[in-house]
Amino acid sequence: MSDDATRDGDVEGSKGSNGIRAVGAYAPRNRLSASEVEAAWGSVQASGVGEKAVPGADEDALTMAYEAATNALHADGTDASSVGLLAFASTTPPVEEEDVSIRLGSTLGVPETARFESFGGSTRAGTRALAAGFDAALDDGEHALVVASDCPKGEPAGERDQAAGAGAVAFVVVDGGPANALYRGSFARPTPGTRFRERGSERVDGLGVTSYDRAAFAETLAGAASALDARTTDGGVDVDAAAVQAPDGSMPYRATGALGVDTDAIQRVATVHDLGDTGAASALLGLARALDDPDVRRVLVAGYGSGAGADAFVVDADGAMPASLALERDDERELSYAEYLRLRDEVVPDDPPEGGGAYVSVPSWRRTLPQRHRLVAGRCTECGALAFPPEGACGDCRSMAGYEDVQLPGTGRVEAATTISQGGAPPEFAQQQQRDGDFDVVVVAFDAPASDDTVSAPAQVTDVDGGDVSVGDDVVATVRRIYTQEGVTRYGFKVRPAGRR
Repeated sequence: MSDDATRDGDVEGSKGSNGIRAVGAYAPRNRLSASEVEAAWGSVQASGVGEKAVPGADEDALTMAYEAATNALHADGTDASSVGLLAFASTTPPVEEEDVSIRLGSTLGVPETARFESFGGSTRAGTRALAAGFDAALDDGEHALVVASDCPKGEPAGERDQAAGAGAVAFVVVDGGPANALYRGSFARPTPGTRFRERGSERVDGLGVTSYDRAAFAETLAGAASALDARTTDGGVDVDAAAVQAPDGSMPYRATGALGVDTDAIQRVATVHDLGDTGAASALLGLARALDDPDVRRVLVAGYGSGAGADAFVVDADGAMPASLALERDDERELSYAEYLRLRDEVVPDDPPEGGGAYVSVPSWRRTLPQRHRLVAGRCTECGALAFPPEGACGDCRSMAGYEDVQLPGTGRVEAATTISQGGAPPEFAQQQQRDGDFDVVVVAFDAPASDDTVSAPAQVTDVDGGDVSVGDDVVATVRRIYTQEGVTRYGFKVRPAGRR
């Protein structure tokens, strides 16, 4: 190893105590095909990306992380109240300076006494977060929740944007979980300029020196793989699948020799060809696919980040485990390139129209986070009636006796519906309407747990076109961006048709 390299060869020859017990994943329903890119620009610069996932106007790294984490918890049959560590990885958090893991935890219901850790700075953040989950000291009954979510951007005409996709993945990690790292290795060597995002910019850039980029990718991954101490006598690694960082659809396959695997092992679990470059979630989405495959017993996970650093794990998968991967979706929406540019905010005015917007201060919004994030209703201590939000006098008995918290399951039926079209949206929602088209607003009769009671509340509908929801339709709640005021994005519940996750 050369003098300018550093190696963290945290090598293990047997399972550690923590392992993955369940997995969830999510990708937006919006998809942009390579043929649309070619029609717009005359050629496709991003090799191997047949289509990519595109966040909706109310989606970002935090909301996608919520979706993946919820899927993982549902697959595990548990809830967030037992999370002792929430590790969140992203290179595209919605704000540059704020611990977004704490807001994510609030939407999920993670206890405020849990440990919150955020990882960023490079696409290696995903594998660093997974390492933190494997290494976490967990009390009895606790689990770690590891989440990686990303939606990179680049210059529209360039290779990086044409490859840039969106997706999120989450793992429930517990003491004694069945899927753990038999071997682990890391490697770092200073290699500036391969991929970077300048402060204040949303767009990933790079020097564009192809040979330099490829050498940095292969050599850094090779360093991490060599630290595994898991190669066979012929120099290979004996695995069924290889989940490799994928900045485009060809780069992972250029590292087969460096990693000691063949192309079939990479292709078996690759997501880049149909989701695009998912940044910090890239390698971990491949691991998620592997863990959902009962024929995969051993997986090489190789995460790479510009700078350059890499992590590698050999994970003993031990057969398929509980998984909920919302990656290939029945409700996919094929975008035109013009629709894609609107969703990217490339052709929408920066500022919303002035006047008429509903102002809610951040302190006031914070006081109602249990309702907005987790649908916490109240049951009147005098008469037992449900109220949402639980404030003021009871609507049934007019008592001021107070309320007991009731966590609604988030299912319900539409009682009334209307469609908001251009010119009809309140100012705070005008940009959303311009970017994503007409949307529905409904009144939902939300179910109460363990009873036949319902409580009504208004909600915006997401994941469908305007006019697609009718009275009587079953819906479920999710968390999305509501709007941004004073530079602070408000997150809260919306609903979508039942059966879509």
